[in-house]
Amino acid sequence: MKVFVTGGTGFIGTRLVASLVDDGHTCTVVSRSGANRWTSDRVTVVTADPTVRGVWQVHVGEADVVVNLAGAKIVDPPRRWTRGRKTVLHESRIATTTCVAEAIGAAASPPQVFLSGSAIGYYGLRGDEPIEEHEPAAGDFLGGLAAEWEAATQPAADTCRVVTMRMGLPLSPDGGILQAMLPLFRSGLGGPWGDATRWLSWIHIDDAIALMRFLIETDVNGPVNFTAPEPVTVHQFVKGLGRVLGRPAVIPAPALALRLALGESADALLHLQRVVPRRALEAGYEFRFAALQPALEDLFRSQKKERPVGRS
Repeated sequence: MKVFVTGGTGFIGTRLVASLVDDGHTCTVVSRSGANRWTSDRVTVVTADPTVRGVWQVHVGEADVVVNLAGAKIVDPPRRWTRGRKTVLHESRIATTTCVAEAIGAAASPPQVFLSGSAIGYYGLRGDEPIEEHEPAAGDFLGGLAAEWEAATQPAADTCRVVTMRMGLPLSPDGGILQAMLPLFRSGLGGPWGDATRWLSWIHIDDAIALMRFLIETDVNGPVNFTAPEPVTVHQFVKGLGRVLGRPAVIPAPALALRLALGESADALLHLQRVVPRRALEAGYEFRFAALQPALEDLFRSQKKERPVGRS
């Protein structure tokens, strides 16, 4: 199987490519830097800016599967959403997705499936009710960004199966928001933020990769929530993390303080929701880590760079 990947040098993309290559597939990764993080001759890195149309799009039409993981980080590190920063967040997602989708639509032999990134920020601030994929997009910045991100896949919809991956909080000590939180928690300065009774929807990194692999082979289209079946409250999350690290997790970060420090970008930390993976479960995917505590214990039992990828 030939797989084309954008965002392949990110912490999720790197693991996905390694998983595919380990199973004998070949991957073409488009990267601005041209960095090759793999030692396998099954990986080809194309140096290009995926937000701009170019020769790199030819490789899209040569693939059996396309996975689009491109997108500037929302809150890592935490920073204000200035007009310039919002432009970066927007262009890195919508422009890239548009270029990839257009290449798929124009391909003489289009790929079988297009997996494209999205996020549960789509749903905005919600209450205690579990949220499934049929819920509408929120009207805030993150909701609008995710909705436009998904809409940008449309040029590919007439030629191949399209799945939009609404990613929850992917947990790994080697990347993402968990890695950013560890220094505070390990020093005993971690604790709950905002309203600690709000829900946090997470997914173990192994399940995130395995679910992508599952969706490549399964006849599913449209949005899929990439979250574990058992979301937790912020309080439960920090308590579980503190327990695994053997550190107290009681120093709060009030919502007002986050607002003063980060402005509108605090939405990414405060606009939380209780998201459940209905479509993944209905399709038959079996989560390796459905509950938080076993997931955290697994992540911190071994922090090797190359972890075994969970299977469905």
